[in-house]
Amino acid sequence: MFFHDDELQYPVEVEEPDPAFARMLQQAIGGVEGEIRVFMQYLFQGMNLPPEHDQMRMMLYETAMEELGHVEMLATAVAKNLEGAPVGMREEFAQDSAVNAAMHGYLPRQFLSAGFGAMPEDSQGNPFSTDHVYASGNLAGDLYANVTAEATGRTLATRLWEMTDDPGMKDMLSYLIARDTMHQNQWLAALQDLGDPDDAFDHLPVPDSFPQEEENQEFNYEFMSTTNEPVDDPEKPWTTGDAVDSKGQFSFGRQPGGGEPQLPSPDPRAYTEPTD
Repeated sequence: MFFHDDELQYPVEVEEPDPAFARMLQQAIGGVEGEIRVFMQYLFQGMNLPPEHDQMRMMLYETAMEELGHVEMLATAVAKNLEGAPVGMREEFAQDSAVNAAMHGYLPRQFLSAGFGAMPEDSQGNPFSTDHVYASGNLAGDLYANVTAEATGRTLATRLWEMTDDPGMKDMLSYLIARDTMHQNQWLAALQDLGDPDDAFDHLPVPDSFPQEEENQEFNYEFMSTTNEPVDDPEKPWTTGDAVDSKGQFSFGRQPGGGEPQLPSPDPRAYTEPTD
């Protein structure tokens, strides 16, 4: 069960409306790095957790709702940046509303479908997709996905911060950037809490519950070079010494090779032959 409050999570002010920036903000709403993505990701991760992880579930729910609050903030920012945007078309663009809208910076559907409001889309007008909502059921794997989501989201927010001179927008974005800082650290702390508190990587490899003796022991800690000509071991931390999970030793090698692929003859029912 969820509840809503009429108050925004953080103030959203726009001194000078900028329709072009409203379009850029759409990426932070419905883009692959955006807030809808992390809201959905954390929500479904939490819903899929068993009772023994109830504290993790609560944390995921709490942060999911925070991210939904960010969607509301950004939607408010889009509407404020679209205030006063032109709708009339100059004669030379009268036959192409998309070109006209592009000349003014905003997405056509921000006016046509939302009446100068935000849409669940990215900055190019692509509808939000759940293709990048990761909720695998493996808590460790999902937490790593969350770190990546927050890292790319923070990168996007910093770029948006660079794109605007509006004090209100910079203030809002500085808040979102700060929250992404917290969430990156939050998910990493949660990963450490999964196993031995004195071993930050006790949960590796993911899934750690799979019997590791069943994997090919010759290749499980070997960095595999794929260059055409053999090269020397660069002796980097990922090619020599103890593996991060302390369960093996890094080494350097080349692809083992499996011979030329032997494919079966084409099935005549598929009509793959160009001639009879």
